[in-house]
Amino acid sequence: MPTRTAIITGAARGIGQATARILQAQGLKVALIDRDADALAEATNALPGSLPCLCDVSQPDQVDQMAAEMTAKLGRVDVLINNAGVADFGPLEDTDFQRWRRVMETNLDGVFLCSQALLPALKSSRGAIVNIASISGLRASTLRVAYGTSKAAVIHLTQQQAVELGEFGIRANCVAPGPVRTKLAMAVHSDEIIAAYHDAIPLNRYGSEDEIAEVISFLASEKASFVTGQLIACDGGFEATGIGLPALRRQAE
Repeated sequence: MPTRTAIITGAARGIGQATARILQAQGLKVALIDRDADALAEATNALPGSLPCLCDVSQPDQVDQMAAEMTAKLGRVDVLINNAGVADFGPLEDTDFQRWRRVMETNLDGVFLCSQALLPALKSSRGAIVNIASISGLRASTLRVAYGTSKAAVIHLTQQQAVELGEFGIRANCVAPGPVRTKLAMAVHSDEIIAAYHDAIPLNRYGSEDEIAEVISFLASEKASFVTGQLIACDGGFEATGIGLPALRRQAE
């Protein structure tokens, strides 16, 4: 049986890198796609045997070149994980069109472009697409007019993919991470924000990159062979508390 393969965008750090590590440990050949050359080199060195490709997923020409190169080198593409994204937060009145487009072109356009470019290979393998959205695509939040809207669109795009591509045996699913304890998050989240998340999340903690990656790897695997068009919020129960007040939960205790 041929070795299964996976292409992971935004793979140089964070959730993408954790996913690549887990999939490689499961025996998949992984291709790491990122636009940060230095970080990509470090990630590739940390995962011997992985295939790096410098690519900005918001640029159609670069995506087409990446798809052709990685398909040739891998021989087949079983899994596409659309993880590349930018987190740009700001108020509506300060989000000019250029800033709006910068978020949309990576977070949404990149998912569309990579999925389309790799569709022939995915049809051939009857493969799987896993798109990475965010809890911000499910519930509105301060300063996330562009980011949250882009991730909501990714969730719907996933359903469109599942409906249209199911006849080719391609599954498409989506993971919406909640607050994750990344280096970036810990650098920008104040003690007050960390405490607020602790109170708002039923599990009373941030998630880890590996915890998100494990859910992604499940959806990418044959264990999820009859799962498509679905969204999994990997968020410690954050989405479930949409109408619950932390103060009331404490009172119930």
